[in-house]
Amino acid sequence: MTTVDLNVDLAESFGRWTLGDDAALLRIVSSANVACGFHAGDPGVIRQACVEAAKQGVAVGAQVGYRDLAGFGRRFIDMPAGELTDEVIYQIGALAGFARIAGTEVRYVKPHGALYNAIVRHREQAGAVVEAVRQYDPRLAVLGLPDSVWLRLAEDAGLRGFREAFADRAYTPEGTLVSRREPGAVLTDPELIARRCVRIASGEPIAAIDGSPITVRADSICVHGDSPGAPAIAAAVREALLAAGVRLGAFAGSDR
Repeated sequence: MTTVDLNVDLAESFGRWTLGDDAALLRIVSSANVACGFHAGDPGVIRQACVEAAKQGVAVGAQVGYRDLAGFGRRFIDMPAGELTDEVIYQIGALAGFARIAGTEVRYVKPHGALYNAIVRHREQAGAVVEAVRQYDPRLAVLGLPDSVWLRLAEDAGLRGFREAFADRAYTPEGTLVSRREPGAVLTDPELIARRCVRIASGEPIAAIDGSPITVRADSICVHGDSPGAPAIAAAVREALLAAGVRLGAFAGSDR
């Protein structure tokens, strides 16, 4: 039986500004990419996400990003490698404190937004994030786009790398994500998304933005918590995968 992880980005609310339904999503997924306060999230939101993840037996991952609250971490920042390493270590450590208090722990690291996309090809920044994980705890798993420089360097450094696909994002023919600035970059139909995820989990091709077939190999499938109707999308994906005989399980382990 095929096993795949279902993950979600969450803890992205800030102050009086609410984004997403973390509690609902944590009842559906197997892994949670928890914002660490640099691109989104405040201490109360982050702590509550850890508490609820522990309650539901969901694996906690550090979703690290650029220090860019105003841009939601979706703007590239050209910064020295050493500075980026320090900022990633800072974020992992902050989340680890809240996870420990909640009775769980950080099990993996997943970059967010512009940092995620940059280190698909940006060797210096990919190496800086790898170095942050290696220095903090080389036992942590890492999650990223298949065939990315980030995953190759992580594996070279002895880290456990896992491949990620996106339920609700369009792909280029080259297997990278279509920019959010482009029409059709974000998918919203739960049934269409669910069918697509079954194909991904089964190793079957899906349609790229131009209609051409591409095969996306994935250990984990991501639903964005800030997408409209995210809980309904995640639930549809979960139900379709289970109906297709796909087992759900956290790629980095969980408390279940």
